[in-house]
This record gives sequence, structure tokens and C-alpha cells, in this order.
Amino acid sequence: MLSPHLQTPLKIGSVILHSRVFQSPLSGVSDRAFRQLVRRYAPDSMLYTEMVHAAGLCHAHQLKKVMDVSPQDQPISIQLFDCRPDFMAEAARMAVDEGALTIDINMGCPVNKVTKKGGGSSLLRDPETARAIVRTVAAAVPVPVTVKTRIGWDDTEVNAVDFALRMQAAGAQMLTLHGRTRAQGYRGSARWEWIAKVKAALEIPVIANGDIFSAAAAARCLEQTGADGVMCSRGTLGYPFLVGEIDHFLKTGQERSPVTIADRLRCAAEHLELLWRYKGQRGIYQSRKHMSWYVKGFEGAAALRSKLTRIESLAEGQALLAAALEHFDREMAISATT
Repeated sequence: MLSPHLQTPLKIGSVILHSRVFQSPLSGVSDRAFRQLVRRYAPDSMLYTEMVHAAGLCHAHQLKKVMDVSPQDQPISIQLFDCRPDFMAEAARMAVDEGALTIDINMGCPVNKVTKKGGGSSLLRDPETARAIVRTVAAAVPVPVTVKTRIGWDDTEVNAVDFALRMQAAGAQMLTLHGRTRAQGYRGSARWEWIAKVKAALEIPVIANGDIFSAAAAARCLEQTGADGVMCSRGTLGYPFLVGEIDHFLKTGQERSPVTIADRLRCAAEHLELLWRYKGQRGIYQSRKHMSWYVKGFEGAAALRSKLTRIESLAEGQALLAAALEHFDREMAISATT
């Protein structure tokens, strides 16, 4: 049985959210087109931009990632990474100017090109720098500062509770914890028991992340951890319905009607069109990976996926998806008459 408090608003410092389900920042995914689709099904949930390198933002190289924020994105947070407090503070001020409701600091990304620069999960091994970053950013902006991290560097260095307490003391007003170590990457199962330990130790809200692929999984995670909410990540790839499904379940106790294959194909077609509209030909090339996520789990999916991941134009992708939809509509009509 879910706790009644999960049906109430969530307070993050001065910010009040009417959803306890978050859409994770996903590199190369969480752009304006993707957020527009997630927002349709989750009007109250906090969304995030793609992770932004603070130095890149300060030097304008990554300014477009945050300038794409629109009023329809709200509530939205901008996630930053770097190991230099001064760059982080300046980038945070710029992010707030572009509409960020909170500033999230990434201390969990396991990717080598991030950790080698002293950012992401490498900060788990440098808690003093991590604390200085949070303290400096919190002093620089008028919005809440939050942290996203992992349970530790590897199985010999699981320091989630101590690290989380340090971040809270430095001024973090919410912590999202992915229940894996940096060494795990995305392998194995998320260790939700560590999320429960961190939740028991902190006074600020704790958001559970890792293996949240359905409303049922979210409910199990919340029951086991006592967390204040959940963050969806890989489960939304090719499935922007997930955040809204979980939010609806937490608020009503009821699951939404299942998403059909036809629903997914229509969503894929819209995603393709949005990427073209916002990014032109570059969006078509980026759409190929999205199409590979949407098109699976039905007869003929492999062949269709193979074609969609090689498209060169909007018209080509639309034609392939329209033909697939016509096939499914015809199959549905035949089923309805038998």
C-alpha cells in the first residue's frame, strides 16, 4: 500500500511540485522535441534539459541546450556538471536566467569523458570538492539546488549515506539517488536498499532512480525505499508515456489504458516531425536512434527498424511509419469483425 503522502505536492525548498515523478536528463535525448512529448502525458512532472557542461555554457558552446527552454517546459530544471565551483556558479546563474526552476548538479554520470574531467560520479571520490560546488552554487542562485548521484564508485567504495549527508549540509535541497555504483554503469539490478538507507538519514526529499520501467516498478520501489518520488530514465526511451503513467497511478491508484503498438508508431511519427521542425536534417539523423527504440515488440519490427534507422528525409520516415500504421489499423479492423 502506497503512503498517502505520495498523493500530496512535493516541496523542494521554495518550489512546490504537483507530481512526484521526474523525467531524468538524458544525454542526446532530452531535447525540446522529447520534452514536448513527455509533457503531454505528464503536465505536472519536473522535466530536465540534457546535462550541460558548465564551462561550455559559460563559453556559449552549449548555450543552445538551455535557450531551448520554453514556458511549456515548466516545471523544468537544468542539470550542470563540472568540478570547478566558480564555473558552476556562473553557469547556474545563466541557467536561472533561461527559466530553470531548480539547478541540478550531476554527480552520478559514469561516462569516462565526464569523470576524466572531474565531473559526474568522480565527485563521489572527492566529497570536499562536491561540497564546495553545492555550497557555491546555492549561494549564487535564488532557486533550489539539487544533486543527482550514485551509491558509490564501486563495491569497495559505497559511500552513499555519508556523501548524501555532506550534500545536504552544503545546501542541497533534494537528492536523487541511482541505486548503482559507477562501476556498474547500467548493468545488474539497482540496489534500492541503499536508497532506503539514504532516505532514512536525510531530512531533504530523496528521489529514487534505477530500474523504474513501469508504474508497478515505481510502486515497489517507493514501498521498499520510502523515497519521496521516482525519476524515470531508460524506461522512457521510445516510450515518453511512462512518466505520465506513473504520475497517474500515484495520484489515483489506477493504471492508464495500455499503450498500443499503433500508439507508439503514431508517437514515433510525431517525434520524427518535431525533430525535423526544430533541427532540420540534423534532427533526421538524430531520429534514427529514437526510431530504434519505438519500433520493437511486434511482427515485422526488425525489418521496419532496419529501414527507419537509415532514413535520409522526413518524407521517407513518414511513409514507412504510415505504411506500418495502415497495416495495424487493417489488422484491428479484421479482429473487430471476427
